[in-house]
Amino acid sequence: MQQAEAVIVERYPQLVRLAYLSLPTSLDRHSRVLRAHRAVQQALRSAGRGSHGGGTGGSTGPGTEDRPDTLTAVRAEVVRRVAGPGRPPLPLPPWVWGLRMWPAAEGLDEIARTLAPLTPACRAAHVLCRLDGLDEAGAVRVLGHAGIRDAAAAVRAALAVPTGPADTSAPTGEAGPYAALPHPAALDAAAVNTRPSDLLRRRNRVRAAWAAIGVLVLAAVLGRAAAGGGPDPTASGPYAGSPAARTALDPARLVRVPAQAWSDTGRVDFTAWPARGSRTGDSALLTRALGTWAAPPEGTAVTISPATPAEPPVHPPHLLYAGDADGPAGAPGGASAVVLLDGDRIVRYVERDGRRRSLDISRVDDAGVTTAAALTLGRTGDTARQLLAPWISTAAERDLGAPAEPVRTLPIDRDGTVLARVPPTDGPCGSRPVLEVASSARIVEKHSFLLADLGGLLPVHLTYTPLAEGAAAVPARQPREATGPAALERWAQEACTLQGVDARAVRSVNLWDFAAADLPENSGRALWSCSRATHWSGQGDVEVRLRPAGGSSVSVARARATAACGRFGQHVLAGTVWSAPSGRPYLLAAGSREVAEIDATGPVRAHASGRSLTAPAPAPAPVPAPAPAPASRPALTARLHSGAVITALDGDRGGRD
Repeated sequence: MQQAEAVIVERYPQLVRLAYLSLPTSLDRHSRVLRAHRAVQQALRSAGRGSHGGGTGGSTGPGTEDRPDTLTAVRAEVVRRVAGPGRPPLPLPPWVWGLRMWPAAEGLDEIARTLAPLTPACRAAHVLCRLDGLDEAGAVRVLGHAGIRDAAAAVRAALAVPTGPADTSAPTGEAGPYAALPHPAALDAAAVNTRPSDLLRRRNRVRAAWAAIGVLVLAAVLGRAAAGGGPDPTASGPYAGSPAARTALDPARLVRVPAQAWSDTGRVDFTAWPARGSRTGDSALLTRALGTWAAPPEGTAVTISPATPAEPPVHPPHLLYAGDADGPAGAPGGASAVVLLDGDRIVRYVERDGRRRSLDISRVDDAGVTTAAALTLGRTGDTARQLLAPWISTAAERDLGAPAEPVRTLPIDRDGTVLARVPPTDGPCGSRPVLEVASSARIVEKHSFLLADLGGLLPVHLTYTPLAEGAAAVPARQPREATGPAALERWAQEACTLQGVDARAVRSVNLWDFAAADLPENSGRALWSCSRATHWSGQGDVEVRLRPAGGSSVSVARARATAACGRFGQHVLAGTVWSAPSGRPYLLAAGSREVAEIDATGPVRAHASGRSLTAPAPAPAPVPAPAPAPASRPALTARLHSGAVITALDGDRGGRD
């Protein structure tokens, strides 16, 4: 126990860094700092019992294989508490009143955002190898003692994340997170910056006590006078007697941005939106919206996107819109909507007849020109009313499934809204209308992009990465706007794949054509593509599809919560069994541009140099026979030009954070 305590004291900054970077970015920086400290401090007892008391190195002698040395035991216990399988709920943070904390080390949060798409085990392995200096075997040993299944695979995935200058093999060609960072020793997560969070309360404590009575009476009168009598969020519950809560939920204190702020700022996102709509001065409506957010009354339909906190704001939110929710502006009998921005959250409140209410809360982390370009106010039948960003100059509607058809220009009303058709949510995949909008030349010249309404609060940004053929030394293609002829043609072929996208969680979908190969028996050329639906949280869901010449594409593999087919998962391998026109089955496999050779083992044993493999496959079993076990499927691996080895995406594989 004493040795474990000495190790924790000596290595405390590095252990806190390990815990901080392994925690999910769905937590804010303040919470991650406190939870990281608690995880390290709680590691003392278990680590002290589990070690053999050797040195503080990263390896042990042959006689102590089952019991790790003290430092390995401490590291393993920290990893187990924040990333291990069957781990308890995230450790409760120490309570810190009146202060908000975040790491003082520059670059630490850039690394955290880079590692966000990875699993917790991969994040921990990345820190152990890249920042703590362990070799692959040492990292595998730590993860193994932490209870991580397939620790070696987690370490390999962690080492595949680019860390230096721009990696030309990546689909985006962007630099790794360490390109301009100091030495790892300078990345001290235990050193924190602080700022006060409750100056207003401490300054106005006496006056707030007297003002509380007036605020409560006024809120009660407004709530009862309005149709339905919206709830008073400060009258009871955890907000009673809280001056900060009363301030945050006071409609008179809502943040309102000037109308032209977007044209004179370096931050073009939801924070640059002005307050629009015909009812921005309707205090009763705003009070009902804030009250419903703080304490939704019974019968309110509440929708919260994954990994999004639902707590009421602690500061006055930013008012984006208050007015009509659906139908033509000013139409009688329609619904009313209020849209608020609170940090990295968008909240939409909708009411009909003053009583039927709904509340939608969605994440908007790192939104930008394209992902903060529109939001849905409401839907009626087959139309939706979209509120466009103030920097959108023109809007049109096109059928994604019919790229040759002309676009239909949509009029933008004075509040910045348009009425657009929405695709059917069920039934066969047919017409799929999408918005094609253009940014103002004051933001960027000749920039148009596609937004698809998939049924969520926020439309999804569609992009396309074309095929990059030739030598691996050729710079990789980058995702681009899906408005060119080639992009529109490819999206028309894959438009139906959007039906499976989680509209609540996804911010963008990129279609990446990563390989093309000739089919056997002179059957033409097939195109391999990977569509990645990137969530607001940073993780993504992918689907690999094979499109034979002149045929329809078929799904080959899927993976959830993965970095594959993205900025930090640029190396892809996939395979499937395909039947030729003669009826003979073949194993087909293809990899992305860095793949040098492919091997197949199991029922099919084959080797091919280059990015594609074709080999005869066994005939399928008779129909009455049971389905083959997963172990009987061909196993595919590929060696990259760098010497690294990757495995094929498994059609049944999922992921978790």
